[in-house]
Amino acid sequence: MNIIGIIPARMASTRFPGKPLAEICGIPMIGHVYFRSKMNGSLKDVYIATCDREIENYCLKNNIKVIMTKNTHERASDRAAEAMLKIEKLTGKKIDIVVMIQGDEPMFDPGMIDLALEPMLKDAAILITNLMSELKSKEEQDDVNTVKVVVDKDNCALYFSREPIPSSMKAKEDVARYKQVPIIPFRRDFLITFNELQPRPLEITESVDMLRLLEHGYKVKMVLSEFDTYSVDTPADLKRVEALMKNDTLLLQYSVKK
Repeated sequence: MNIIGIIPARMASTRFPGKPLAEICGIPMIGHVYFRSKMNGSLKDVYIATCDREIENYCLKNNIKVIMTKNTHERASDRAAEAMLKIEKLTGKKIDIVVMIQGDEPMFDPGMIDLALEPMLKDAAILITNLMSELKSKEEQDDVNTVKVVVDKDNCALYFSREPIPSSMKAKEDVARYKQVPIIPFRRDFLITFNELQPRPLEITESVDMLRLLEHGYKVKMVLSEFDTYSVDTPADLKRVEALMKNDTLLLQYSVKK
């Protein structure tokens, strides 16, 4: 199968402007995500999708494939859909699955891509999957930058929120609490379908792409990951992640690259 990775990135983050090029251990964050993605054997290729010349220039200087997109996209998935069609035109090859990898996940392990792909490769009826992991602290649970998710008995998403779910007031201690981990494989045609769907009120309210699918009646298969990762949404997150990555074994494999 022709499976590719697309890393959507833009400089105009509302919570942390310019964060794709913010350095962690001497390498811009977007570089960490790209180099780790390239370590995965299931991906035929990896591209960064952006509307910003600063990111394009970094990519060109470091032999990273980059696709320029419109600057009007509000959702990463919309940017990934445009990039996918441009990549098909550029390569002359139809893509089977796009793995959307958020550019603010510099700690992610390449094995997480295979974990997310596994249900789709086993069952052709699954159109999309999304990783999730257990919340480790009350701080994460209360953090509005951490997207929480609740699932049904088959691990299909019931709802995503930036608020604590299930209720922190009523839930018992043994109720599992999960956060979304933004490694999201789409089947090619379903990513186009997603791009054609109109945003709905819940997606707009929560600012979570996946709610568009739930509001239109589609299922999102969630896959539990035990990898320990943290996204970067604020300058404080950047400092914490840099401290955690200083002794990272994967970092040693690409740290000579800038």
